[in-house]
Amino acid sequence: EESLQMWELNKRLEAYLARVKFLEEENEVLRAEIQSAKSSPAGDSWRAKYEEELRALRDALDRAFREKCTAELARDNLYEEVQLVKSRCQKEQAAREEAKKQLSLSRKELEEERRAQIWLKERAVQLEKEVEALLEVHEEEKAGLDQEIASFSQSLESFRCAPVAFQPVEVEDYSKRLSEIWKGAVETYKTEVSQLEGSLYQAKENLWKAVEDNQQSQLQLQHLEKDLAGLKARKEMLEESLAQQWQEQRGEAEKFQLAMEALEQEKQTLRAQIAQVLEDRQQLMHLKMSLSLEVATYRTLLEAESTRLQMPAG
Repeated sequence: EESLQMWELNKRLEAYLARVKFLEEENEVLRAEIQSAKSSPAGDSWRAKYEEELRALRDALDRAFREKCTAELARDNLYEEVQLVKSRCQKEQAAREEAKKQLSLSRKELEEERRAQIWLKERAVQLEKEVEALLEVHEEEKAGLDQEIASFSQSLESFRCAPVAFQPVEVEDYSKRLSEIWKGAVETYKTEVSQLEGSLYQAKENLWKAVEDNQQSQLQLQHLEKDLAGLKARKEMLEESLAQQWQEQRGEAEKFQLAMEALEQEKQTLRAQIAQVLEDRQQLMHLKMSLSLEVATYRTLLEAESTRLQMPAG
């Protein structure tokens, strides 16, 4: 039984020794590979390659962040420009409404001027008719005065033929009264003629002023129509530019969105690659630690076995 136990112990020891030798050989091989990888330029190139890739990825992330900031600034600038264009459009709309109000007021004033002009024309025609009537009355009064003078002269002739029937004092009184009546009629006629001439002159001046005001109103209306046409053209141009800017901004926003999505996808890919590299390094570290622990365990077992085997011999 003791010999069988010793034989089994020898077999186990042989297996342990073979296993330890194999593990030590693998450990030496791995140590040599690690040393060669550390000392060889290939390892440095591999590390430099990964560091360069990491640096390139960081630079790409920085560029993407800067491009994102630039895109946000451009978006904010475009938003401010859109707000400015909207305010300009509102101002143009207010100016257009004001121009419409002024145009309506000018049209009303023009209608009033036309009505005043028509009234002045009618008043001028009426004054001309009144002047003609006054002239006719004047002619009639003049004819009546001529007839009275002729009858008075005939009566004077008859008085001369029969001087006994009248006294010179009555003739002189009659002639004085007749001259005073004539002077009064002449003064009244002159006053009426001067008043009619003044009213006619005033009517002509009012008519001329109304014509000038009408011309000025027409010129102002033409200017307002030109301004309104210019405002309409400017509004159309601003609307076209605003639509074009909106299209450009939308296209740029889509481009930025696609670029951001591509950068995000690249970022996720790089993160996955970095995680894979870190995981590989971690596995290598775990493998190294496990090998070191296994070698230490086998060594302790061998030392314990060797001490156990040496104790009976001693």
